[in-house]
Amino acid sequence: MTRMKRREFLQRSATFAAGTMLIGPGTSGLSGSARSYRPGVGSITLNNGVKMPVLGFGTLYLTGDVGVQCVADAISLGYRLIDTAMIYGNEESVGGGIRKSGINRKELFVTSKVWVDDSGYEKAKKAFQTSLDKLGLDYLDLYLIHRPRGDVEGSWKAMEDLYEEGKIRVIGVSNFESGHLQDLMSYARIVPAVNQIESHAFFQQDKANDDLRKLDIQMEAWSPLAQGRNGHFTNETLAAIGMKYGKSNAQVSLRWHYQRGIVSIPRSSQKGHMEENLDIFDFELDDSDMKTIAALDLNVTQFPEWE
Repeated sequence: MTRMKRREFLQRSATFAAGTMLIGPGTSGLSGSARSYRPGVGSITLNNGVKMPVLGFGTLYLTGDVGVQCVADAISLGYRLIDTAMIYGNEESVGGGIRKSGINRKELFVTSKVWVDDSGYEKAKKAFQTSLDKLGLDYLDLYLIHRPRGDVEGSWKAMEDLYEEGKIRVIGVSNFESGHLQDLMSYARIVPAVNQIESHAFFQQDKANDDLRKLDIQMEAWSPLAQGRNGHFTNETLAAIGMKYGKSNAQVSLRWHYQRGIVSIPRSSQKGHMEENLDIFDFELDDSDMKTIAALDLNVTQFPEWE
């Protein structure tokens, strides 16, 4: 899917939207205002009482000066959850974008992750400090174990200590399946607050979401738009739903995540797309829409190279 195709769809949708009455927001299982993304998106309350924005900005592949500008643009539009990771190689750019935005640090919710090569107690502690230094921050809002590999127990104990020292507000995991979580819970003093996993229309992860809810762990979706794979941005089913509300495929998908109680972190290098992705709080998918999207589930990853 090219950017031009997505932009052409938006232009057609805008024409339709001009004569469409917007549907008022309904309940979604998430707290906070759902009227508009300005001045800010709503939030959910995690299992330790910390509030996390329901919609954030992913930064994978956004490096160098482009990364700096993209993060600054995202913050200027209203994003407050900013997601990065050591393995992305862009923590310095993310930090530069935060500084360029001029925003008060306390208004942001910044996430990074410890990579497999840095697993273990001492190595994880060192990796955390390296990430903090590259970002130019005094603390992280959320720190995740990126993959359930290596010395997970040592990494988790290091993160628990950093949490108790006040250097991390929330600790969690990424790409953990049920068995991985059961192993971690057998020795954890602190229950993870977040599990960031792949979730989009073609790999919906309903069972994972249900299991996480039972454990009071918040599901967060990476690549909620499947990075455009499997024809996401031109999918006729999503487009037909979007035409009812004057919304794009991307907006329908992000609204669908929101109504399922899932935090999502779409990424874009285009400011117009960033703004579009935030504009999901002035309509509500009905039960029929939700069931139609549910039928798109292929129940298989669209990123086999990342497994």
